[in-house]
Amino acid sequence: MSAPRMGVANNKEQANNSPSSPAARIMWWWWPSSSRSRSTSCATRRALPAVCVAAAVAAAVIVLTDDGDGWWWGRRSPDGMPSALFIDDPRDSELPFNITADHLLDGLLTSDFSHKSCRSRYEFAAYHKKSLQHKPSPYLIAKLRKQEALQKRCGPGTAAYKNAVRRLDAGDRGAVSDDDTCRYLVYISYRGLGNRMLAIASSFLYAVLTDRVLLVDGGKDAGELFCEPFPGTTWLLPRAGGWFSSSPLSRLRGYLGGAKESLGNVLQSGGAVTVSADGNLTWSVAPPPYLYLHLAGGYEFHDKLFFCGAQQRLLGEVPWLFMWTDNYLVPGLFLTPPFAGELDAMFPEKDAVFHHLGRYLFHPTNAVWHAVTRYYHSNLAAGRRRVVGVQIRVFQKKQPPQVVLDQVLSCVSAEKLLPETITGNGSTSSSHAAVLVTSLSPWYGERIREEYGGKSIAGGVHQPSHEGRQRWRDAAHDMRALSEMWLLSMCDALVTSGYSTFGYVAGGLAGLRPWVMPSAPMWADDWREGLDPNDPPCWRAASVEPCFHSPSAYDCAAGKDVELDKVRPYIRRCVDVKCGIKLVNESSSSQW
Repeated sequence: MSAPRMGVANNKEQANNSPSSPAARIMWWWWPSSSRSRSTSCATRRALPAVCVAAAVAAAVIVLTDDGDGWWWGRRSPDGMPSALFIDDPRDSELPFNITADHLLDGLLTSDFSHKSCRSRYEFAAYHKKSLQHKPSPYLIAKLRKQEALQKRCGPGTAAYKNAVRRLDAGDRGAVSDDDTCRYLVYISYRGLGNRMLAIASSFLYAVLTDRVLLVDGGKDAGELFCEPFPGTTWLLPRAGGWFSSSPLSRLRGYLGGAKESLGNVLQSGGAVTVSADGNLTWSVAPPPYLYLHLAGGYEFHDKLFFCGAQQRLLGEVPWLFMWTDNYLVPGLFLTPPFAGELDAMFPEKDAVFHHLGRYLFHPTNAVWHAVTRYYHSNLAAGRRRVVGVQIRVFQKKQPPQVVLDQVLSCVSAEKLLPETITGNGSTSSSHAAVLVTSLSPWYGERIREEYGGKSIAGGVHQPSHEGRQRWRDAAHDMRALSEMWLLSMCDALVTSGYSTFGYVAGGLAGLRPWVMPSAPMWADDWREGLDPNDPPCWRAASVEPCFHSPSAYDCAAGKDVELDKVRPYIRRCVDVKCGIKLVNESSSSQW
């Protein structure tokens, strides 16, 4: 059974067996000839990404790699990575699956999807039982069901959507006041997968708060990564026109900070907006058909006024909003006055926002999920081991690898993350532990395996892949990254690199407060800049929430900058980004 493609309105399983599909196109030539005879039974499960053809059935699959313990087999591909081929036993799809409240995450998910169309949606809970104690509020569940109805009523393929696109392309101006008129928020895909997932979660929450349909301009690989989150519709933005189309939807990647259509430019240039004596803002003539929201790192003062109440009232009258961001904006939304009451009702536990939104929105396609579960059960789950996940991301190229390795080993040792037992010869070993390493470089996994060589880590040290460098908009690369995020989220303890959105996603999905290692920023001239040699090798994060790296410190009512961590009891500075903020629980009732 192949993975369902995002963007299929009826949410039915689709065969993704064409050689032109991203997974097949990228990996068809990776198929090692010596592996073919070992895959002909097709009785083993799938892995990532390749194509197995047997019994006249073709299926797009994904390959996870491992150098250390030989579980993955096959020759190396031209880029030096081991590759392998797996496919499901057809009998798997025939197994009964009774959906319970646990599978639905206590109402967070709807039961309107079939299990086999997207197995991760309902199987996910079995790997994260500890996090089930953090239940979604009834109000959040009600808002999600309302949003699903809105997405279905106004989404692509509906008469409402066609009418809205026609008005947009015609440049029709006018406020959205009719209850039957749909409004839209288009998220423009930007940066790596971790950034995109945090930005999509932020965009979705903003859409829920403002009664807008969320559409994701996710790039070519979006359908290979995630199943649809909304029943009966798609969240993928349909392609608009051709190369010469005049539709604003065909120029989404042409907008940058300072564009004339941006909120910041509109507010700064004057004329379009009138300011009353009491400070209220109104459109001078009529609201524009669309506005661009530039909310990426390094955005300017007038763009940051997005987080002000008066500006939000202006935006409420604009039919289409295009959002460009690489940030986790949620803490900023909590500081935006019009949203405070709704957010308090939706999230009584302030430190569980991404934990709930991420588990609601992001469900790996069957190909990715099968690779994840296969790798987990074969390498990490045996003997009820304690699995420690170590996520290493080095942003500063000049930083010596040995310094980073020493930091990792010191953190694991100082925090006693690996349980020790005394062996017969008096030495110590972690007999009920395994280590999962994720890094772009194989060097760290190899060195950690050497450090814990022999029998000191009975469960072994495992590194699924090593890509060498980050590749934006590469389907195979993103599939492996997504798989490793989910594998990290299945661990019992996490050590992550500061600044890394990859680590944020894994910790948030798992409901694990990670130990965060300080990282040298990529923009520093000297890798030592910003690092204190007296600091410990890692700090425990204050919550499982991701960090908002580039918040606005401007208090709209006061008309001045403020100390953000002193404005609300649930806002605190991040341990890894000095200017960043994150949500924490204001009471002691939330335990992770």
